[in-house]
Amino acid sequence: MHKDHSGELFFSENTHLLEQAVYKYRLQERAEPQLYRNLFDYDSIPKVAFNHRSVPIHMPEHIWMTDTTFRDGQQSTSPFSVEQIVALYKMMHRLGGPNGLIRQSEFFVYTEKDRRAVEECMALGYEFPEVTSWIRASEGDFQIIKDLGLKETGVLVSCSDYHIYKKMGLTRAGAMEKYLGVVRSVLEHGIRPRCHFEDVTRADFYGFVVPFASALRELGEEYGVPVKIRACDTMGYGVSYPGSALPRSVQGIIYGLQHYAGITSDMLEWHGHNDFYKVVTNASTAWLYGAAGVNCSLLGIGERTGNCPLEAMAIEYASLRGSADGMDFSVITEIARYFEDHLHYVIPPRTPFVGRDFNVTRAGIHADGLLKDEEIYNIFNTEKILNRPAAVAVDAHSGLAGIAHWITRFFRLDDRGITVDKRAPFVVAMKEQIDALYAGGRTTVMGDLELEHMLLDADPEAYERFTRMR
Repeated sequence: MHKDHSGELFFSENTHLLEQAVYKYRLQERAEPQLYRNLFDYDSIPKVAFNHRSVPIHMPEHIWMTDTTFRDGQQSTSPFSVEQIVALYKMMHRLGGPNGLIRQSEFFVYTEKDRRAVEECMALGYEFPEVTSWIRASEGDFQIIKDLGLKETGVLVSCSDYHIYKKMGLTRAGAMEKYLGVVRSVLEHGIRPRCHFEDVTRADFYGFVVPFASALRELGEEYGVPVKIRACDTMGYGVSYPGSALPRSVQGIIYGLQHYAGITSDMLEWHGHNDFYKVVTNASTAWLYGAAGVNCSLLGIGERTGNCPLEAMAIEYASLRGSADGMDFSVITEIARYFEDHLHYVIPPRTPFVGRDFNVTRAGIHADGLLKDEEIYNIFNTEKILNRPAAVAVDAHSGLAGIAHWITRFFRLDDRGITVDKRAPFVVAMKEQIDALYAGGRTTVMGDLELEHMLLDADPEAYERFTRMR
């Protein structure tokens, strides 16, 4: 519920308490742009300011993810083919599960290839992820969306004075008038608008963001179609620290859009970038403080350092909710392999959940722990959840335990309840060969084929026995 008269009491449907109506913020025009030079002087690392103000956690009843792999993500890689987009979209559908926890996926519609990808994904008939678009503010683009049968589109509405004054050469009033005109055109075409508040973490929150968001809410009420707001941390400046000040406070932005602009959780979405390594924490914070949606991309691909990884937030969802709610996490491994095998995309091997070595240990003492009980050094049952068994890479530091663990897992002896003793003679013989190689200058990790041959040389009978068991 939203009131314009400060001091008036009303009963909040959110908190179920009597509350005092908040002050209605109005657009604050400026002769010169507000660039927050005390925080962003450009010649030093951006600063984090604190005002010690806290806002309450307000996790929405329903939370979900949305996807921008085929829009923002595709801008940072070689363009996907139609076949690749369809294949990834199918896997995304399976990952999101029957409850549609990956709610939407946005596409470009500029080229014939873009439009063909949209048509083929829509022809699959999936309810989730809903296919949406992202457009320039032009009549031609509106018509393309109508012709394709899309129900929602993203519209870029840059919010900081860096963009309003320095990029577009407008005033705040001029920018707000332009944006509202575009959104009105979208609504008149019968399309749901999703407004991308670009660079919100450098924007004047009370002087532009809140009054603009309030105007969008009112416009949506006029047309009977709620306007969705995507708060875009375009440069990765957002922070989740308690008591941090605007414009960088993630929780302050989400709380303020709800409390001061009247934007409901289901119409509120967070989109972050990873320039300062905060992208997953910031997205989780947005959920915790009232945004129902967090916008992500597969493997976090996107501009510069990338977007929030979709697979990371799928895991984060289960951490916060205590349930996967129907998501199939094993698809994460399929997606990673598809990127490597079909898109020739290089995933850093230690990337959580998707890198080839994310659950591989090299230290001998860790390998010894894995031999005794995998749970000691594996983050969760990666074989059951991600179809990625814990593994040991054998190198100069692996020791007897690492070699024994490699034999146990490579030949899948653990499936039969068999564990190779690290003191077995063939293990000792293999270690002697390995030590000699590294003493001679080798620096790379041992390959599976090499280790197989070493075992065959050390104990042909054991090798044959293990091979039959596999």
